[in-house]
Amino acid sequence: MSLAPVGDGQAWAVADVPPPTAPAAIELHRVTKRFDRDGARPAVLADVSLTVAQGEFVSLLGASGCGKSTLLGLVAGLDTPTSGTVSTPGGRAALMFQESALFPWLTAGQNVELALKLRGVPRGERRDEADRLLELVHLTGQHRTRVHELSGGMRQRVALARALAQDARVLLMDEPFAALDAITRDVLHDELTRVWQETGLACVFVTHNVREAVRLGQRVELMSSRPGRFVRRWNVEIEGPRRIEAPAVAELSREITDDLRREIRRHAKPVAPATVEVTTTDQNDEEVAR
Repeated sequence: MSLAPVGDGQAWAVADVPPPTAPAAIELHRVTKRFDRDGARPAVLADVSLTVAQGEFVSLLGASGCGKSTLLGLVAGLDTPTSGTVSTPGGRAALMFQESALFPWLTAGQNVELALKLRGVPRGERRDEADRLLELVHLTGQHRTRVHELSGGMRQRVALARALAQDARVLLMDEPFAALDAITRDVLHDELTRVWQETGLACVFVTHNVREAVRLGQRVELMSSRPGRFVRRWNVEIEGPRRIEAPAVAELSREITDDLRREIRRHAKPVAPATVEVTTTDQNDEEVAR
């Protein structure tokens, strides 16, 4: 595999990343976001620009508090930028959270049907469509299962089916697998990759796990600490089915982790060094300590 520079970072030469002329699914142009009106506090995001092509999978990395979740909220339409523009010409966006956020008094299928109802799907069509979406995420026959009967991984699959029920062409995922054990997380990596390939969605996946970002993304974007800006980019190509323990994934992850550490240290306050420590889990998944 060959390496070629992309922006300020180093990138794997890649053939499957959509070319610059591919239609955009997400466009952010010089976006700044503040939560105060007088400008006394630092901006959360500062002059951020990003384009995600239709069908592209982009992973976002950065230290806690750098504005990754804020950025997803802007794209999802949950908030508005202080300045700059955000658009989703590829279609509406659906947002998945770290928690499944399922309604516990509804069954798995009813949670999916609720999204279909809000979308305006006629009552007579909802059951079949919910079953189709549950089958897509490998939960065939679980329509009547109560939320408390589902494992953590199964709940996230229902949440994914519910997101797909919104007929969105953009899928935003905010650390959706962070609370899961390593084995379940690895299985859901495969499931998400399969669903993404079958649906052609544009995906933006926020994570603190460097290997997860490389395992899933066609492109990895690194954000600086507050105010959040994009400072490095890697295009990723790893031939064959990707595994989180694969040598190629580990090699690129080490390179990205080195840049992530430098970026965190550059913004670190000497009085609080523990907040910028980078740790390694017992599954060799490198993460930023929170």
